[in-house]
Amino acid sequence: MKSRVYFTREISPEAVVRLYRALGVSLPGKVAVKVHSGEKGNQNFLRPAFWRPMVEEVGGTVVECNTAYGDATGGVRDHTDTHRKLLEDHGWTKYFDVDLMDAEDPDVVWPIPGGKVLRENHLGKNIENYDSMLVLAHFKGHPAGGYGGALKQLAIGCASARGKALIHSAGKTDDRFETWRQHADNVAFPEAMADAAFSVAEHFKGKIAYINVMKNLSVDCDCCVVAEDPCMQDIGILASLDPVAIDQACIDLVVGSDDPGREHFMERVNSRNGIHTIEAAAELGMGSRAYERIEL
Repeated sequence: MKSRVYFTREISPEAVVRLYRALGVSLPGKVAVKVHSGEKGNQNFLRPAFWRPMVEEVGGTVVECNTAYGDATGGVRDHTDTHRKLLEDHGWTKYFDVDLMDAEDPDVVWPIPGGKVLRENHLGKNIENYDSMLVLAHFKGHPAGGYGGALKQLAIGCASARGKALIHSAGKTDDRFETWRQHADNVAFPEAMADAAFSVAEHFKGKIAYINVMKNLSVDCDCCVVAEDPCMQDIGILASLDPVAIDQACIDLVVGSDDPGREHFMERVNSRNGIHTIEAAAELGMGSRAYERIEL
């Protein structure tokens, strides 16, 4: 059976809420809203004012975790104190309750039975305080993963700093300062991301929804201090209950576009074997690459 993916070409806060309502779900209890809050200096991330109506719609708490890339990149989200200051500077705390889920040790460790690469996922322990999750993804490229969407938000986004190191190194180390010397190849890394994403999706099974916004389509992620400017025109917003289907639908919209920047964007995706994350997630049973796109 094909998964449903709702789509609109209108990009606005109101359109995000409209697509969420089209899913026909009500996320129960305390809702974790996973966003990408943007690295210091990044120009492409989606601002809190854009997400505000959607977060208020579900009465959610914005959640984030520290990064694993250390000081070498110039980023500041790898330490709790500087990360919290950036969340304030970027305006997240102005509008929302914000939970930096791995601000305090210890991490929570979830098993990944049947994982392709990883046998466990290390996450910010506060994730267990939530009953459901809304994944708000800015779909764009990524320097290591090829692209970033719903699956990356589940995997890298929910992992603690140590968990991020484990994913990037395909289980070789949880030391964030060793990660980049032991970065996995472009088969093991996508599979490790799929494994980690699977554990989060399973934890919230039946109580999780996904929205991808195809805006500011750079080949670089919002984690980049200096990101390349967008190479394509904005495309639209998608919503689904299936993280595999929504990411596949975004890739298909890029591939099917006549935008002159398409080749540059897909070179980033393909050179990093990015679609293998979608393939691996489908093989784990997270969702279906076959979908019905319903335009609103």
